[in-house]
Formats: sequence, C-alpha cells, structure tokens
Amino acid sequence: MSAFLKCVGAIFLVLIVVVLARTLLVPSKQIKPSQHIPADIDSQSAARHLAGSIPLQTISYENGGTEEQKSETLRAFAGLHSYLRETFPRVYEELRPEVVGRDNLLFTWKGNDASLKPILLMAHQDVVPIEPGTEGKWTHSPFSGDIAEGHVWGRGTMDDKVTVVGLLEAVNILLVEGFQPKRTIYLAFGQDEEIGGFEGAQRIAQLLKSHAVELEFVLDEGGFISSGMVPGVSAPVAMIGTSEKGYLSLELTVDTAGGHSSVPSKESSIGILSAAIRKIETHPMPAHVHGPIAEFLDYAGGSASFPMRIVFKNMWLFGPVVQRILEASPDSNATLRTTAAPTIFEAGTKDNVMPSHAQAIVNFRLLPGDSVASVTEYVRQTIGDPRVKLRPIAGEPPSEPSAQSSTDSPNFKQMQRTIGEVYPEAVVAPFVFVGATDSKHYNALSKDIYRFAPLLTQPEDLARFHGTNERIGVENFARSIDFYCQLIRNAAG
Repeated sequence: MSAFLKCVGAIFLVLIVVVLARTLLVPSKQIKPSQHIPADIDSQSAARHLAGSIPLQTISYENGGTEEQKSETLRAFAGLHSYLRETFPRVYEELRPEVVGRDNLLFTWKGNDASLKPILLMAHQDVVPIEPGTEGKWTHSPFSGDIAEGHVWGRGTMDDKVTVVGLLEAVNILLVEGFQPKRTIYLAFGQDEEIGGFEGAQRIAQLLKSHAVELEFVLDEGGFISSGMVPGVSAPVAMIGTSEKGYLSLELTVDTAGGHSSVPSKESSIGILSAAIRKIETHPMPAHVHGPIAEFLDYAGGSASFPMRIVFKNMWLFGPVVQRILEASPDSNATLRTTAAPTIFEAGTKDNVMPSHAQAIVNFRLLPGDSVASVTEYVRQTIGDPRVKLRPIAGEPPSEPSAQSSTDSPNFKQMQRTIGEVYPEAVVAPFVFVGATDSKHYNALSKDIYRFAPLLTQPEDLARFHGTNERIGVENFARSIDFYCQLIRNAAG
C-alpha cells in the first residue's frame, strides 16, 4: 500500500510540474505593438458624416417587403449614394466606384505593383427594420442620426454604416496625405447583407471572380474589442473571426387527420411537433471544447490572472471543466457547438378544431466541422419520428460553415499587429464568429478571411445590435478610422 501511495504521489507531483511548466514557459501568443502615431482625424466631422447617413433608411425586409416598402428602400439607396458622393468627392473621383447589380458599390484603388494580390475591405449599406412597438423605447429617434451625449445615435451606427463611412473616411485621409498603395485595394459595400447577401456581396464576388481576381485577404464585420469576455482577463479582447458558422433553417411539418375538439385523438399535430422540438432542445449537438474555442482561449488566456492562466494553458487537463463553465452561458455555449433555435410555430385556425397541419422553423448555426447534411441527419435521428417531415425553408439557401483561416498566416499576424498598434491595451484572439456575414460569398477568392470590426464595446452594448438604442461613441468611431488607415498602410504601403 505504501508503494502504491508513493507511486500516486509521484504521478501527482509530475502532473503539477507539467502544469506549472506549461503555464510559465509556453510563450504568449500576443505581439508586442510598435509605436503608433495616430492619423489626423477630425472626430466631430467624421461623426457628422456618419450621422448624415443614418436618416436614409436602407432597410432590408424579409421577402422584399410590401410594394411601398420596396419603393422607399430604392429611394433610400439612391439618397445614400448621392450623400456619399457629396461627402467624399475625392474618393469618388480617384477610386471611381461602379454600381454592381442594383445598389452594390465596388471601389477600386489601383496599386502600383501588379504582382501583389489585392485586398478587399467590406461593409454593407443595409440595416434591419425597427421592431414594431419599440420606437418609443429609443432615447433618440431610431433614424435621427442625432449626435448627443458623446454618441451618434440610430440604426446603422454599429451595424454597419459605421464601417461604410469609416472606410471612406480612412481612404480620404490617406488620399489627402498622398498615400499610394502598392497593392490594389477594393472597397465592397453590399446592399442586402441582412437577408443573406445573395443580390449584394454574392454579385460583387461573382464579378471579381469573372475577372480572375485572387485576394490576399478579406476583412468584413465580425468580432469587436470587448471587455469582460474571458474570466480572469481584465484587458479588452479584440476578437478576430477566423471562421464563421454555417446557416440552416429547417421547416418541420406534421400532418394528421384533424377533427372536432370534442372528440380529440390521442395525439395531435401540435403535440407531435412540440415533442419533436423538445427533443431537439434537450439533445443538443456535441460540444467541441478543443476546436476553435481552444485556440481563442490559447490566445486570450495567456493574459489571464494567474489562477485562470493555469486553466487556459492546460486545456488538455482542464478541458472538461472549461466546457461545463462555457455551456452555462448562451454566448459562450454558441462557440462550442452547432446550436438550434426554434423561432416559428404555426398551427390551428379555430379554438374548437383540431389542426390537421402544424409546422415550425428551427434555425441552426453550424460549427465548422459540421455540415448541412450532417446536422439534418442528426435532427432526423434525434426526433426519431417519421411523421415529422424535414426540409430547408424555401427562399433562403443554407450555407456551410466557412473554412478556418490560419492564425499562422502572415496576414493574420499583420492584422494582430495593426490592432496592437492602434489598441495597445487590447489582447488579440481568433474565434469562430457565430453570426452570418457577407464574407461567405468570398470564400473562393481568398484563404484568409477575417471578421472584425474595430469598435470598443461593453457587454451591455451587444443588445444594441438589431435592438434598441443602437449608437457609437464619437471618439470610438474616430479610433476605428485610425485602425483602417493603419491597416491599409501596413497591408499596402
């Protein structure tokens, strides 16, 4: 027994040594930033330029909206294009944008070295509608573009006119400085990202592909610079989306005989479908703590306080514990697995009639490694009831998860270095972006696609996206412009 205890003690001691060695000796993934001189930005002027774009209600409606809404949207896009041309005349004169499709804009800043691959910087012009009944909850009218309390207010100030105007501001500053890029720079502004980008970014990507364009890297909206994201890490974390979840909405239908409610059958269409959805909710797809989330924690965790750094630097040992912690929060749980969200349930027309038909929509966000086919089959087996029919919803094609851009790429290191120069207080980390962006349409044009918006946010700001009181700080916006200036210098100077 004594020999056994000695053996256990020796193993435990070795384990402690290995854990501490990894914690103390494995180098940080962070890059020491070089000194940076900020661009000469008139923050108040830039804020006014952003504010002027907000009243132009370039709304993307599901299914196109009513005829009146369609007309209003067309007028809004025409107004936005006129406004941008008047606000940034030098950019329009020297980059000569072309309109692709209906309302997509593609600016081309020609580089002087044709041997270098171009880069593409993206944004989208459209915004989501205001949820009916919430208008009165806004501190400032949702399409006012008011500048007050140090912020620009209104729909689009965070998603995503902030990037449209921010990129144009940056290019204008560099043109005034006399900057000439070595590689060509494209600015691509889609018209319908909020409903899939199939008439917007997809058309721009097809045009570039027809011209045999290969891109060095693509930058789209995505992660932010957020505080309070990682336990034990007090610094804000700049989250670069190196991959993106796929998108699938399945329609589940059940058909029964129906009948009068006075003589109900043992099982109704509503009951069968409700049981199916309950099975989906209680049997989530497997979590993958050693996937993209492990890489995120490897980068961010090196800046954690000492107790948590031990955990993050030894995921081989503490992975199951970390997984349980992350599963407890919807935000972090979404980075671990393919998620399922029932969003629509329809059945019945009268209170005394058993509905013969019931249908529901469940939206899935697919983690890289899963696929539309594998998720559909998982759902079919989980439900285990042939009476429940499955099919993707009509009119919105599903998308597979993106490939993962390597963090070993020089382009990622350059992105990381640029963030460090403009935001030296931040820790940079790659992650899987759980939303859907227009970047998916450019997968065939570049292997390095990044999803990052240089905006400082607090946890409470996340509810403003597609929600109430969307706003951006005036100085926050100016700093994002500085980031785009520096990125262009680093990537094309």
